[in-house]
Amino acid sequence: MTAESSSFCIGDRRVGRGSPCLVVAEIAQAHDGSLGTAHAYIDAAADAGADAVKFQTHIAAAESTPGEPFRVKFSKQDASRYDYWRRMEFSEPQWQGLAQHARERALLFLSSPFSIAAVELLERLQIAAWKVGSGETSNTPMLDVMARTRKPVLLSSGMSDWAELDQATSALRRAGAPFGIYQATTAYPCAPERLGLNVIAELRERYACPVGLSDHSGTIFAGLAATALGANMLELHVTLSRRGFGPDVPASVTIEELAELVRGVRFTERALANPIDKSSAAKDFADQRKLFTKSVVLIRELPAGHQLVSGDLDLRKPGNGWPAAQMNALLGRRIKRPLPALHFVAEADLE
Repeated sequence: MTAESSSFCIGDRRVGRGSPCLVVAEIAQAHDGSLGTAHAYIDAAADAGADAVKFQTHIAAAESTPGEPFRVKFSKQDASRYDYWRRMEFSEPQWQGLAQHARERALLFLSSPFSIAAVELLERLQIAAWKVGSGETSNTPMLDVMARTRKPVLLSSGMSDWAELDQATSALRRAGAPFGIYQATTAYPCAPERLGLNVIAELRERYACPVGLSDHSGTIFAGLAATALGANMLELHVTLSRRGFGPDVPASVTIEELAELVRGVRFTERALANPIDKSSAAKDFADQRKLFTKSVVLIRELPAGHQLVSGDLDLRKPGNGWPAAQMNALLGRRIKRPLPALHFVAEADLE
């Protein structure tokens, strides 16, 4: 992995080797078309400690057709998925307001475009990086437009095989655009057996770039596991309530769970950044060893000259006498003088 490919900057935030894991709160369509709710999500994500918020920028006429079927028929107010996309649209000034709000809360503002028109809109907002949804990784014309900006491109691999990822990453490299890749499984929610945590290391090895997990499990467990495996980026859907409306709620974590995930990620990073030497660490606990370990004692009063047998001996705390591990070395030894029960055996007691 080269220094050039192992990290990049999104705005002033470095992502990759040697940097904290980027935690992205995926808001997507959780706002259900309400601008006020979208702004509320920004505040909630910031309060939870996320590094970035990510929306989805849909322009129905530029990405879809009236006959597009629902992935999951969840809406009673939208006759078609096309109608749903239209209801999810914000105007450019509204998007500008969301981006500005995120920056005011010290969050990176990201949004996945689903058409070249959406790319152009987000470019006018001066978005700092591109997030490519799983269904768009094969959208070469859109990737080409993104790559020409030379901004980082974050690819989600949920619907792609190695050949498709090879093609996408090669095109980005030729254009000089830095990129990172998320392991993802396009299942909502995603069962643990389908997370593919092993792929995180495979992506890093194959593409020498920052890697992460785009998680749809609806739990904090997958993100913590990915962090322990060295993920540079985490993205997960969030919801204000598990009773919320929309197709992504079952695959989302609550804001409270997001905050717990962030704490867990930072805890794990501190642990990984501070490896210990087991031999040296044991020396640090010398005083505690005396309290927690045991020494050899006599279990009854014995006369001078008595030859010790196993029935004479037992183990008791503290561990500042004859070591428990060397108890058998006492068998057959004779004692010099009468000794009371519960006496801690010492070399000076022996012939």
